[in-house]
Amino acid sequence: MFPELRSVLTDAAIRRSVEGDAFGRGRAYALEGRVHGIEYVPVTAELTAFVTGSQRRVYRTVASYDGDHARWWGECSCPVQVDCKHVAALLTAARGSSPAAPVAPRAPQWEDALADLVGTSGPSGAATPIALQFDVEAARYPQTRRSVRLRPVVPGARGRWVRSGVSWRTLPYDFTGRRNEAHSAALQALYQASHAGSGVQNYWYGGSEPPVLLEQFGPGLWPGLRQAVDDGVALLTTRGGPVRVAEPGELVVDVRAEDGGGLRMQAVVELGDGVRVPVESVLPIGSPPHGVAVPPAADGVPAGPVADEGLVLVPLQRVPRSVERLVARGSVRVPAADRARFLEAFYPALSRGLPVRSSDGSVELPEIAPPQLCLSVAHEAGHRARLAWSVLYRAGDTVRRVPLAPGTGVTPDAGRDTAAEGRLLAALPAPPERLLRLWHVAPPRPIATAELSGMDTVVLVTEFLPRLADAGVLVEESGAAPDFRQARSAPVVAVSAVDRDDGDWFDLGVTVSVDGEDIPFVHLFAALAAGEEHLLLPSGTWFDVRRPEFDRLRTLIDEARALQETDRPGLRISRYQAGLWEELVELGVVEEQSERWAREVQTLLEVDTLPRPAAPAGLAVQLRPYQLEGYQWLAALWEVGLGGVLADDMGLGKTLQTLALVCRAAEAGELTAPVLVVAPTSVVSNWAREAERFAPGLRVRTVEGTGRRRGTSLAAVAEGADLVITSYTLLRLGEEEYRALPWSGLVLDEAQFVKNHQAKTYAAARRLPARFKLAITGTPLENSLMDLWSMLSIVAPGLFPSPQRFTEHYRHPVERGRDPERLDALRRRIRPLMRRRTKEQVAAELPAKQEQVLEVVLTPKHRKVYDTHLQWERRKVLGLVDDLQAHRFTVFRSLTLLRQLALDPALVDDGYAGIGSSKADALLEHLQEVVAEGHRALVFSSFTGFLGAVRSRLDATGLPYAYLDGSTRDRDAVISSFRDGGAPVFLISLKAGGFGLNLTEADYVYVLDPWWNPAAEAQAVDRAHRIGQDKTVMVYRLVAADTIEQKVLALQERKRDLFARVMDDADDALTGPLTAEDIRGLFT
Repeated sequence: MFPELRSVLTDAAIRRSVEGDAFGRGRAYALEGRVHGIEYVPVTAELTAFVTGSQRRVYRTVASYDGDHARWWGECSCPVQVDCKHVAALLTAARGSSPAAPVAPRAPQWEDALADLVGTSGPSGAATPIALQFDVEAARYPQTRRSVRLRPVVPGARGRWVRSGVSWRTLPYDFTGRRNEAHSAALQALYQASHAGSGVQNYWYGGSEPPVLLEQFGPGLWPGLRQAVDDGVALLTTRGGPVRVAEPGELVVDVRAEDGGGLRMQAVVELGDGVRVPVESVLPIGSPPHGVAVPPAADGVPAGPVADEGLVLVPLQRVPRSVERLVARGSVRVPAADRARFLEAFYPALSRGLPVRSSDGSVELPEIAPPQLCLSVAHEAGHRARLAWSVLYRAGDTVRRVPLAPGTGVTPDAGRDTAAEGRLLAALPAPPERLLRLWHVAPPRPIATAELSGMDTVVLVTEFLPRLADAGVLVEESGAAPDFRQARSAPVVAVSAVDRDDGDWFDLGVTVSVDGEDIPFVHLFAALAAGEEHLLLPSGTWFDVRRPEFDRLRTLIDEARALQETDRPGLRISRYQAGLWEELVELGVVEEQSERWAREVQTLLEVDTLPRPAAPAGLAVQLRPYQLEGYQWLAALWEVGLGGVLADDMGLGKTLQTLALVCRAAEAGELTAPVLVVAPTSVVSNWAREAERFAPGLRVRTVEGTGRRRGTSLAAVAEGADLVITSYTLLRLGEEEYRALPWSGLVLDEAQFVKNHQAKTYAAARRLPARFKLAITGTPLENSLMDLWSMLSIVAPGLFPSPQRFTEHYRHPVERGRDPERLDALRRRIRPLMRRRTKEQVAAELPAKQEQVLEVVLTPKHRKVYDTHLQWERRKVLGLVDDLQAHRFTVFRSLTLLRQLALDPALVDDGYAGIGSSKADALLEHLQEVVAEGHRALVFSSFTGFLGAVRSRLDATGLPYAYLDGSTRDRDAVISSFRDGGAPVFLISLKAGGFGLNLTEADYVYVLDPWWNPAAEAQAVDRAHRIGQDKTVMVYRLVAADTIEQKVLALQERKRDLFARVMDDADDALTGPLTAEDIRGLFT
């Protein structure tokens, strides 16, 4: 077809230009006549044609000649895309065609490189221009808009712009070397803008390139077009019409009135020359639109500004997304009935997005004012106020009130300017500290609605509202605002105690008057209990409660509230809370107190000044002065029916003082029923002996076993008795039988046995009915303040609140040592109901007690065994101690094992029996010496296994001894064998004989293994160091060196906190429950 090309269309040239067998198959396609519409562009040296494939599909094929490499480069829309059989078919068919112009093969590369030196561009001497063609395509579907497709084009053979030989994909590749580089660069940049800012990506599939559509361009279109025009790129339509980039236009909403009163809104584009084009007639560019394309002969466009076959591109100012739907629809009609609502709510929001005009003047659009914050305050009776925040929107004479949303401060709404509202809210002054609860924290915003009362209302009216008004907030008040003023005179306090139906409780009244106006206690209490700084009176007068006389009252009110249950209205005071009443009276005037309150509570407070009863005639021993004083204190409690705790130091005769009280009641005929004494099993017989010895006139009965075992009822045992003695075990097992009988009084000896308020023994003692309850113990505290709470909740119910509230109010602050004032308050509360004297205070004649620690060095074999186990147990325990509650059993098992190893390895494993016990050796050496000198010794251990080992060693040496542990049957006979002098050594289990025994015959005491609780050790030592002792008592604590026992001693020293501070006014410490930190210390 083109004979002039035969020199470059030889079989050899075609074979070099295609791959594989494409040449043969392409030649066959050419001979079959499958190549159609061959065109040749001499300027670019390109051949184009359409080739029919094997499946009757038509592919567009292009081939360009490369003179430097003497070959053709082919592209095709088939799946192979390049140098395929369709390219071979095109080249073969072109070989026989007649040219429209002489063949102009591409110049060699060296000639192109030097063309500028001689003023030419390739053989033709001129660069090929590239234009940008805009093809306005019809809409594919009825509901879609038309689109504008952009293509690069070059001059054709007949002088027309053609698409052959150039595409968006081939722009970067100039096979001819003749294209205008500036045009190519500008169009490549524009192509990149087609998807750089629009979110649309272009991909090629099957060799065809996707269309580049005008509506896909982002805002980068406009600078790209300007640059292209500046670089000389021609913009034209497919019909050859001009494409003009106009000056920026504006998208406006034109509102016109319709017949019948309705409104018609139409979005129009105003061109720079005043021409208006409806959006229905334009094509939006971008999303949201940043411009429009006005196609040829658009509706409403006069013939002058836009040619019939031309296209106008108009950049727009920013178009908010909020009006996209309006732009898409073009026009909207508002019925006459909704006209007012549109102008009030929607028009202000619409005008914030786009200019709104009425081009024909048929609609008077109101003036829009900026929104304003408004606070509505409704004053109500009782100094209450209701607040409601809103935003006012003014459109002409119309005011629209929109409430702030609960929680967020702003509710999205058709007519709201949320950005402006946000700025107004952010500029609000911060409220006074008292009103901070009316404000959201992040971001700072007022709560939409709120209710205030009391001093909150005062602060609102006197402080905050003026500041809001100064900040531009419209404050609307309704109702009468009170005239708030501060009191001129100091307040006066009065207290009262009035009887109520509950016998143990009285209504506590506290009133204040100021400026002649009485203030009910409930108002004052609410202010003080809530930590208020001011109190507001009904008249509007207010006064500052931060006064010296109120500091103490505030503390007492808080305590009184803490001492009662939360579900009871008002404020009460228990008859056991005499100390609290005493402090209240010191603050003011006693306005009223009932006769019963004066008799019971004042008697308790003034017990030391009341006439003191003499010792009862039936008492067979003369009381020491401090014992007489204790008896008289007990008699005062008995007189008014109040319980208490006799907590004298161990060995000062608490049993004797109690027997004296029972004797007095019996002689006065006040025992309408027996007094029940509950004691540890090991002490029951001692009570019977002491009663027989000191109060022989009392009729005493001892309960022997449960009802089933003894064969008689409890009523039969108690019949005719003045004193019934039982054990804690029997009380727990037969609680119902004990509760069924009347008792004149209940005495709990060694009352630490009821320290666990969750145990059945505690519950049985608390539920037992008795007019008078007394706890006697030398150690009212062993582990924590809850020991004290348990005892007092039995003998003085109502003195303290529930365990949980007691823990919060007293236990934690006191035990942690962080609140000395709370400790002082605790001691003041228990003082009227507890009597405690120490040996140092009342028994100066008691011989000295000398205490010494004997360090015992372990033998090498013993040390090796201990250290081996220590390392293992340390690793185990330190891994568990952080969750002590869950692993308490495992941890204490490890601690017990190490304590046993420090005593004797054989206690842990019989295989260690041959190693021996260094501590047993040291003990035997001591005992042989002191017994030889005529002394007598008590030996205590927590481990009966070790006591058994010591017992065997004593048997081997022939040294006489007595032995007592929990399994001993005839305790009295064993105790008597020691007291009568039959055995110089008494081996005693700490748990079985550490309390309740009088063993003043001994003057040496050995504690073989230290215990966490020093009170338990002190009780054991005081079996010998007590009233009746006439010799110096030597106390030895045997401690294995470099073992856990030394750690236990250190722990004792650190934890002697509670007992001395609460009970003895000292600064030492008592053990509490072992904490995780304590246990870490034992292993480090």
